[in-house]
Amino acid sequence: MGRIIAIANQKGGVGKTTTAVNLAASMAATRRKVLLIDLDPQGNATMGSGVDKYEVENTAYELLVDQKPASEVIVTETNGKYDLVAANGDVTAADVKLMETFAREQRLANALKPVQDNYDFIFIDCPPSLSMLTVNAMAAADSVLVPMQCEYYALEGLTALMDTIERLAEAVNPRLQIEGILRTMYDPRNRLANDVSEQLKAHFGAKVYRTVIPRNVRLAEAPSFGAPAMYYDKSSTGAKAYLSLAGELIRRAEQLKKAESAAEA
Repeated sequence: MGRIIAIANQKGGVGKTTTAVNLAASMAATRRKVLLIDLDPQGNATMGSGVDKYEVENTAYELLVDQKPASEVIVTETNGKYDLVAANGDVTAADVKLMETFAREQRLANALKPVQDNYDFIFIDCPPSLSMLTVNAMAAADSVLVPMQCEYYALEGLTALMDTIERLAEAVNPRLQIEGILRTMYDPRNRLANDVSEQLKAHFGAKVYRTVIPRNVRLAEAPSFGAPAMYYDKSSTGAKAYLSLAGELIRRAEQLKKAESAAEA
């Protein structure tokens, strides 16, 4: 069964969508079957995958509100070689409509059940707010990957996010846990970035990925060409960093499987 990972941070501008698109592409490049779900009404992950959000026929709105089968909503032709559930401005209305719906927190989890076995990894790009869309992502996910910049305000935001994840685990999804914390837009020459990085490692230990995502022009340029960085410039430090992150995630997933198998035995 595919592992479902929500990519979330209530703070905007931390590289969340960049991580969703490039991690999905990197996983797909390792011959894993990957689904990326764009739950952000801005539709940036959709456009960054080479899919026109203004032309796409079905989006996360149809999946969550109209309850169309996932197989009819999924776009299979993307520039990242992964499958996609697209988003555009219509998804804003989904947030409002879900408030009036019975069992609204579980809509995404229920929608994914018929297709989950088709994928090795399912990544969900969450909006930068605690909306009903984010709650649906958390209810469906096995874990949460948190991208964050190494700066003071980001630490404060991380504390709030951890509290939110803890409350959602109690309320809607008891299996929800932190997948890992990813340091993004990292500049090792910046003393504050290094200080915050050390604080993160001291507090969260192995949950902090060894891979760091550097500030990289190619990562910033790639979305305007509708492609993940590895297909825009595979030699860039940003593209290499996300391939490294994919490797780290795969190793962790394999270790988790071994631990679960040993526990069952």
